Amino acid sequence: MVAFTEAEVLAWMTPLFWPFLRALALFTSLPVLGTRTVPARVRVALAGFIALAAQASMPAPPVVPLDSPVAFMLVLQQLVVGLALGFAVRVVFAAVEFAGEVIGLQMGLNFAGFFDPVTASQGTATGRFLGTTIAWLFVVGGGHLLVIAVLVESFQVFPVGPEPFAFLRAAQPQRWGAEIFSMGLWIALPLIAMLLMVNLVLGVISRVAAQINVFSVGFPVTLGVGLLGLLLTLPALQQPFNVALERMLGFFR
Repeated sequence: MVAFTEAEVLAWMTPLFWPFLRALALFTSLPVLGTRTVPARVRVALAGFIALAAQASMPAPPVVPLDSPVAFMLVLQQLVVGLALGFAVRVVFAAVEFAGEVIGLQMGLNFAGFFDPVTASQGTATGRFLGTTIAWLFVVGGGHLLVIAVLVESFQVFPVGPEPFAFLRAAQPQRWGAEIFSMGLWIALPLIAMLLMVNLVLGVISRVAAQINVFSVGFPVTLGVGLLGLLLTLPALQQPFNVALERMLGFFR
């Protein structure tokens, strides 16, 4: 008869259990893979596969009884680090969508709002367009693979230990909200400058030729120039997205 002791079962389970929790927390908050369109079974299967495949490159975790207070703190640590990693990627997506909101405001397209059933939020045409484009670039450009690699590296920087708030003191995720505005304005700056020049030219025209109705002329002009500028700058969107993604993921390396 084959018998196992509790220490042997814990020695087999803990190397898989803690990475599984951190990966599952990541897929809960990660854009694209963490949306409602991805079934929960798929996310659980991906977390289990990553926990199994990453065993060779992770340090040995401590063997802790699962019914102890220390185990509760370890579970809390994995959830905090995994959710924060997904939140860091979501900050980059939010920055790109914020750039689309600012561009749409300058173009006069912010009245074209609609309800997004995936995110359960109100969005505009330009913001959702850039958000969908970035989601496509995230998958095609291997961003999900980069996030998984950073997840495995996070076990070297923030190993499994009974101090879940050590990560919060080191990474300071409460300050990441400011990155949405700084990175969003940085991405939208070329189009903002272009539309600002168009508005200045329209202002000069309205002063020189007062008989021209600048409101009826200005809207199609700013809309056309904005769409043209968006078309021209769209191929260069991947580089600032990659830079912003590397910047946010650097907190976990």
